[in-house]
Amino acid sequence: MSAHPSRVRSPWLFAVLLAALVVVAQALLVPLFAAPAVNLAPRDVPVAVAGPAPATAELAARLAAARPGAFEVLTLPDATAADRALRDREVYAAFVAGPDGVALHTAPAASPAVAALLTEAAAQLSGGRPVPVVQVVPADPDDPRGAGFAAGFLPFALTSMLAGVLLVVLVARRAARLLGLVTYAVLAGLAGVAVLHGWLGILGGNLWLEAGAIALFTLAAAGTVAGLGAVLGRPGIGLGALLVFLVGNPLSAVSAAPELLPQPWGLVGQFLPVGAGGTLLRAAAFFDGTGGGRSLAVLAGYAVAGIGLVLVGRRQAGAAGPGAAAEARPAKVTV
Repeated sequence: MSAHPSRVRSPWLFAVLLAALVVVAQALLVPLFAAPAVNLAPRDVPVAVAGPAPATAELAARLAAARPGAFEVLTLPDATAADRALRDREVYAAFVAGPDGVALHTAPAASPAVAALLTEAAAQLSGGRPVPVVQVVPADPDDPRGAGFAAGFLPFALTSMLAGVLLVVLVARRAARLLGLVTYAVLAGLAGVAVLHGWLGILGGNLWLEAGAIALFTLAAAGTVAGLGAVLGRPGIGLGALLVFLVGNPLSAVSAAPELLPQPWGLVGQFLPVGAGGTLLRAAAFFDGTGGGRSLAVLAGYAVAGIGLVLVGRRQAGAAGPGAAAEARPAKVTV
């Protein structure tokens, strides 16, 4: 009779291998999280120049010369058109030429980081002279730097992963898992708005739009983890965590803007749950939903795919909750 594998394996060697494996994972995760942050720079950031044709042409040329490849310039006739473009999320800022010089119109609500960067660029273009700054779509006064928005959004990703794992591991029935996902998403949306909007005052838009954005994101994230886990088992749970957090979070640009990340990673992040969720919540909180169409479609796709995988996945993929043992027992056949 052969010895049991657990008796053959050396616990000393196993402990060393586990430690080495964790260090390898750490070596991969550190640059994944740190590299986007240390390489933030404008890359085709959409901005507008507005005013008379000669002045706008000169402004566009100076922007291109000052930072080649940094800005994608849209020419508009006047300040009214520029402000409309800011509210429609077509641009992050507008350099408006007028009789008294150039003024900078910004939308810090879209990205405080980009607004600060463009304010600095405007000062450089003016040769150090003060440039009037008009905040067309300001950030929330309780969170002018956007740090609270980014920090407040992160727990939704973490708890959604946890919800997906718990549902696929502890709940055996497919329909019960689906009910758990929907219940979690609805409650997460309501609780998230109660905290971020009502308590902390970080969000300032329509309550139902904000709650819907949070609910859809949490359903998409939890559904992705649960669905992959239901179909693939433990490897699926790991893959779901990879998509939702380990890769999705550093590429999300929730605290910055997709155009500040190295490309194509900034764009890739917007097609992952966290990036799409952050963009949709920002649109709901500050722009009445404008600019959130693509993110809405992305999250809806993840949610539908996750629910579909949950419904076709294993009924007992690691289930250990009530009813699991009963379902695992073969049915009695009566002849």
